[in-house]
Amino acid sequence: MDPETSEALFIGWWAVLGLMVGSFLNVVIARLPEEGESVARPVRSRCPHCRTTLRWYENLPVLSWLALRARCRTCRAPISWRYPLVELLTSGLFLWVVSERPGDPALVALQSLVLAGLVVATFVDFDRYEIPDEVSLGGCALAPLAALTLPRLFAADGLALSLAEGAPVGRFEALAACLAGMALGGGILLTIGWLGKRVYGADAMGLGDVKLMAAGGGLVGPGAVLYALLLAALLGSVVGVLNMLRLLFELRRRVRDRQRADGWVRSLQVARIAGRYIPFGPYLAIGIATVLVRWEADGAALLRLLEP
Repeated sequence: MDPETSEALFIGWWAVLGLMVGSFLNVVIARLPEEGESVARPVRSRCPHCRTTLRWYENLPVLSWLALRARCRTCRAPISWRYPLVELLTSGLFLWVVSERPGDPALVALQSLVLAGLVVATFVDFDRYEIPDEVSLGGCALAPLAALTLPRLFAADGLALSLAEGAPVGRFEALAACLAGMALGGGILLTIGWLGKRVYGADAMGLGDVKLMAAGGGLVGPGAVLYALLLAALLGSVVGVLNMLRLLFELRRRVRDRQRADGWVRSLQVARIAGRYIPFGPYLAIGIATVLVRWEADGAALLRLLEP
């Protein structure tokens, strides 16, 4: 088999693997935040409404959702569109990673694992306004191991390059970049949270975000983590402004329709809560994912532009 065909088959197989992993991530997202629930047991998936165990042909990624017309075969309860979304998103992320570096299976596997964790963190944060420690602290534990076993993960980071002086990044340089990235990523958000509490008297940054950014910094290095934070801040700001505009238009519509005063009060309460508790984890995840996969190309180009 010629190399091009072999590479194409590997890329296609990895995308299909992403669909299967996405199906498992749906289980993790549903069960992980629930007290007393186990991700591993029951082994087979079940309907969240009637608790009926699904047959194998009812649990095929995307296809089963389409064939069942988004309804449980037993109780006819609707099946959320989020299930195929997570499966397709995970498959797309896996395809993205393997397309960037098809000749490096070890790095592809590591980055795909990290992206899967970021998918879990994103959807749990949207649902519960919290990021599971299993993801963030697991990432903090994974980062030093990745630095020691796959130091080329930090090949485009500024600190690793300066320590290595242009030579291939070694284990010591990669570990230094990992620890510096953890300290910088988590430290910046911890400082922002502390300042916000001093100024506004309320939590401005959750510890879940701090731990997630520490894990992200440990996996991308101190140079890349700053870029990840910038991306996250920009995306979060845009979404926050759009969300507040949406709420203002909704309040204006309610006033125009002359709804009851208690309805206005509830709307104002919703607006205040929604404006205050916008989850930041999903935007941190986007920033981390972007630099994790693209920093080798984009970071090297940026460093060249910054050279005197």
